[in-house]
Amino acid sequence: MNAVLIAQNTFREAIRDRVLAGMVVAGLVMLALAQIARPLAMGEGLRLTVDLGLSSITMLGLLAVMLVGTSLVAKEIERRTIFNLLSRPLPRSVYLIGKWAGLSGALWVVSGILGLALWGVLALLGRGAFWAPIAQAVYLAGLELTVVTAIAVMFSALSTPVLSSLYTLGFFLAGQWCDDLREFATRAPGSLRTMLEWIANLLPNFSLFNVRTLASVGETTTAMHLGLASGYALLYCACVLALAAAAFESRDFK
Repeated sequence: MNAVLIAQNTFREAIRDRVLAGMVVAGLVMLALAQIARPLAMGEGLRLTVDLGLSSITMLGLLAVMLVGTSLVAKEIERRTIFNLLSRPLPRSVYLIGKWAGLSGALWVVSGILGLALWGVLALLGRGAFWAPIAQAVYLAGLELTVVTAIAVMFSALSTPVLSSLYTLGFFLAGQWCDDLREFATRAPGSLRTMLEWIANLLPNFSLFNVRTLASVGETTTAMHLGLASGYALLYCACVLALAAAAFESRDFK
């Protein structure tokens, strides 16, 4: 058994999970509510639709990761199936990578469905030309959820589901304010400035994946931005999973 098989099994389990189905339904409901609220948006109905549609992908995806991703390893321990897996010549690092890849793939599928639904609504509103900005925004949201999933898998391998959810949420919120923390560091004195800069650099910079403002006015970002965001997401996931694997190797399940 290798990472691909574990990823396939995790993907199938995640797709069958009611949480992801609820994520799709909730996203569609939010799009419908945005159309109901359009007359109250004072001429900003289009911006409201795009922003709410894209925000729902990130926020509902975060909720799915907190409910599903943070219990990936704990669920295997509870069912005692992890003993059968790890008794084989299967490195624990491969096991974690497979779990991360499977859940990330499921979230990409759900993000794509919600992105298509958003574009369909915009097409009905005569804004079908927004497909490129929407596609870019959904792609970056998928990268963001991939990073969040890596963080959730790391904590899932080290702690209980409840604590893992809290830690993941904390990292997500801190990553949203990463640029503000870096700006605050420039005004701090001496050693405090150095410490804040280190913290800001270690936290995930989720603002890199946010192009909702551009998408809401039909503008696209640059190819360089997409490339940098992709490279950053892959590198950050690799570092997080490497830390998770190193800690997971020393965990005793007896």
